[in-house]
Amino acid sequence: MAYTITEKCIGCTICARNCPVLAITGEKKKQHMVNDRRCIDCGVCGRSCPQGAVLDNSGETANKISKNQWKKPMIESAVCSACSMCVDGCRFGCLAISMPAFKGDIRVYAELVKPKACVGCGLCESLCPLSAIRMEVIQ
Repeated sequence: MAYTITEKCIGCTICARNCPVLAITGEKKKQHMVNDRRCIDCGVCGRSCPQGAVLDNSGETANKISKNQWKKPMIESAVCSACSMCVDGCRFGCLAISMPAFKGDIRVYAELVKPKACVGCGLCESLCPLSAIRMEVIQ
């Protein structure tokens, strides 16, 4: 079951702007809707909603969480093969493949280059075929 938006929605568009898969639509100052076929149940909409207008996949009100408490991808560089699946999957361009440390260096890996743009959806983690990414709150 996908996340849903209730009548508490004031149409501020924060959820739609933060949705990593563009599953939320609606006009400004009007109630938004979640396309349950696109929703990946990441919870970004609920974590960002200032009105408490989002219900999680259990039907409970999703709690707003301060952005500095959102999880970010931690990449185990020794395991990463630099396949770019996470880089290509990130709508916000938060990840990139590292530059070689020296000429001829083939040991490159994915890295978080825009931590402030990351919404903590975990899509990169789910896309990684080597399980080199885990989502954690960065302290």
